[in-house]
Amino acid sequence: MVDFVMVSMLVVPLFLGILQVGLFLYVRNTVTAAASEGAHYAAVLNREPGDGESRTRELIDGVVRNELIDSVEGEATEVDGQPGVLVVVKAHMPPLGLWGPGIGFTVEGHAVKETGE
Repeated sequence: MVDFVMVSMLVVPLFLGILQVGLFLYVRNTVTAAASEGAHYAAVLNREPGDGESRTRELIDGVVRNELIDSVEGEATEVDGQPGVLVVVKAHMPPLGLWGPGIGFTVEGHAVKETGE
């Protein structure tokens, strides 16, 4: 009985820590993929950075809690000297599951804008 309690005191926090890291990676990777897809969506001919912003919000909605997303911004930029689109998502991840104060992180998605030439 005592052995079980002592081992549990070591194993349970380790398991919860691994679970939290996995949850953070899931949220970060999902938001990164949405930002990239939003930038590619806005880079199509006759679309604006605002279109990529709204596409990113659509992709994130329902997959990641809306309370975790602080802002989504789309803007025109240059990518290696070419006209492009940048979508920036600012979010945070609570240290205890999905509750509590969080640590902030920022992800970006870039795409080269299509031209009619």
